[in-house]
Amino acid sequence: MASSNPLRAFPPLAIGLDQAEEELRASVHTSDSFLTEIAGHLIAAGGKRVRPGFSMAASMAQSNADDPVTIEAVMGGVACELVHLGSLYHDDVMDEAATRRTVESVNHRWGNLRAILAGDYLLARASEIAASLGTEVAGLLANTIARLCEGQVRELQDAYVIDRTEDDYLISIEGKTASLLATSCRIGAIVADLPRDLIDTLTKFGHAYGMAFQIVDDILDVTATDQQLGKPAGNDLVEGIYTLPVLRALQSDVGPQLTELLGSKLDDAQRDAARDLVRGSGGVEQALAMAQAFADDAGAAIAPLTGGGAHAPLTAACDHLFSRVAAVSG
Repeated sequence: MASSNPLRAFPPLAIGLDQAEEELRASVHTSDSFLTEIAGHLIAAGGKRVRPGFSMAASMAQSNADDPVTIEAVMGGVACELVHLGSLYHDDVMDEAATRRTVESVNHRWGNLRAILAGDYLLARASEIAASLGTEVAGLLANTIARLCEGQVRELQDAYVIDRTEDDYLISIEGKTASLLATSCRIGAIVADLPRDLIDTLTKFGHAYGMAFQIVDDILDVTATDQQLGKPAGNDLVEGIYTLPVLRALQSDVGPQLTELLGSKLDDAQRDAARDLVRGSGGVEQALAMAQAFADDAGAAIAPLTGGGAHAPLTAACDHLFSRVAAVSG
């Protein structure tokens, strides 16, 4: 489940994603073999590569479906993916995570200091690549990194807060997830020199998709297994990050029972009990409905783009979101 990407069903994007994989590996190759190993650790572990895929797909909005993607669109996606990877290195330090993408996390293998420095290195390489694509792209990526940090800080401030509001949750995921997916689309559109109104349309798609994407991820943290996620399931509950399905469960009939469990770090038994309560509360279904509403907004944004090469792959990406939930439920 962790590595599937529906954009690979489209030949130009499959080729572009292979090229992005090569460029990702090349981007972290240094004269220091140890730094190369650490910086490339999660790249080698694989991933969906949604962000490079979106950069390339967005760049094709006025192209034919079988036109090849440009190197600029590939590199724009690589820059966004490096930001994402750098954020994962830092997240794993904060969460004291032992695994990521079914492999040992960088912090667990090499320690927090090296993981932080490697994450910083990935962000630096992303910024260097963005600068090579022009001042607008460089400024956009820098702003997005700032928004990502703001979203993460807001989440940390809300840790173990049982009365966290849905607005607080939505603002946090907008910064830490939706902003980078919106930027991935926007960079692809910018380097393709698309009209400004079309750039804004594709950015709107990326933002709405990103909101749906994070809500689905938060649902999976409650419903999936460690093996299905490639990392420990239920970790958000353990770390006091109360996501949409949890917030909805707290408002349900099981709210009093759940409140008794939450508010501090959970042991394994408490985590499992909390997950059971959330799954039986209707909170998952309500969160899924909100994710669907955001996905519908994403689809509506790109509805006028049926004549180009972006519409079909971006629509497929939206559809695939919910197949992930179905695969876990089924």
